[in-house]
Amino acid sequence: MARRRVANPLALAVLSCLDERPMHPYEISTTLRTRGKEQSIKLNYGSLYSVVDALQRHGLIEAQETTREGRRPERTTYTITAAGRAEMQEWLSDLLATPTREYTGLEAGLSLMAALPPDDVATLLTKRSQTLRMQLGALEKAEEIGSEVGLPELLVVEGHYRHALLRAEIDFVTDLAERIKNGNLGGVNVWRRMHELRSGGMTFEQIMADPVGHLGPEAAIFENPP
Repeated sequence: MARRRVANPLALAVLSCLDERPMHPYEISTTLRTRGKEQSIKLNYGSLYSVVDALQRHGLIEAQETTREGRRPERTTYTITAAGRAEMQEWLSDLLATPTREYTGLEAGLSLMAALPPDDVATLLTKRSQTLRMQLGALEKAEEIGSEVGLPELLVVEGHYRHALLRAEIDFVTDLAERIKNGNLGGVNVWRRMHELRSGGMTFEQIMADPVGHLGPEAAIFENPP
């Protein structure tokens, strides 16, 4: 994926709004929030104004006019440039067509979860699953409302994507928690024994000096790691 002059995804949302018509930053923010885009793109006023400044600096948008209404602060209306429109189209095409490696908090936690006792991890994953189910319920309610008012799927397709991700994550963490609890997860016995020994005062180095002796035959892999 190409390196972007302004890499914040909010910049793409700004360009998309200005591709429709000239707007000032407050109007851009209102438009994105009205359409529920803050559910998919992190949006706050500070970052929005920083993004607008960066886009202008790189010639992707330009100021059209500055106006003042009564005692309100001045508002500058921006319009997209030809370079900005080309950037938006290329960037959006890349996002839709090119898979990228994303490092999520859950994946980081899973990769390091052996640092906690297995029963604790199972409890934490169960708690996560419960929270995810509440999020899914709220999303499904929003989808029902959208269907009732006749919103076309095109306008809420990112919500359907979020729905699929939530459902998949709920299934994964629920199954993982259950397999940890019932001992069906490969390596869980070694994991559990490791924490029992550590709680008893042994150091990691002492355990690893004789992993099979301390942890059982399953720990033979630690003697000859791949």
